[in-house]
Amino acid sequence: MRVSKAVKRFYTLATVSEDGLGVQLDARTLRTPAGIVFRAPSKTLAAAIAAEWQAQGAEIEPASMPLTQLSFAALDGGEAARAERIAYVCKYAETDLCCHRAEAPAELIARQAALWNPLVASGAETLGVALPVVKGVLAAEVPREALSALREHAEALDDFRLTALAQLTGLTGSALIAFALVQGRLDAETAFAAAALDDLWSLEHWGKDEEARERLEKLRQDISGVARFCKSLSSR
Repeated sequence: MRVSKAVKRFYTLATVSEDGLGVQLDARTLRTPAGIVFRAPSKTLAAAIAAEWQAQGAEIEPASMPLTQLSFAALDGGEAARAERIAYVCKYAETDLCCHRAEAPAELIARQAALWNPLVASGAETLGVALPVVKGVLAAEVPREALSALREHAEALDDFRLTALAQLTGLTGSALIAFALVQGRLDAETAFAAAALDDLWSLEHWGKDEEARERLEKLRQDISGVARFCKSLSSR
């Protein structure tokens, strides 16, 4: 059975299949929106997805199942989606959040340096992706070698990890943050702090903004969901 939008719950029990890599909804086999039988790359992920389905109430809400949604996207995408996701990640090289710094005030400049400099350095050392650090928001000129290295690392990922990478890049505005989290060099809370740095600083200095706080909490939850997905891929 497959679900892509909210519907009434049609099953009693969500369980992992006998081999530990599929999910059963009573007697039905879980399928993606495109009709592909769901198969997880790890038993940990399959168990986590079964738990997401079991936790549903009277109605199934796909938005409340981030691991399921990421898995479906990975399985349904195909080669076209892979190419799009790789291009999407590489596009951020010129505008990576960690590389575009404020010109003032000094306190914000220092905070950006403290959180973002290690990520820029790690990108150069671990990935061979040396991105230029610039002032302001205009796109930077990125060395061809850095773009090639970024593309090679993205292409080397399987469909599940590439889907997570693209999702995180969009959420954080940074391929460097996304790679660090996917590769296990960064945890979800640190990734959120880096991605939300400017907004968090503004809240501290310009007072309460409930709409901004709600938006940031949604970002925190989204990053946490992708982080749990990545962690489940590394566990057997």
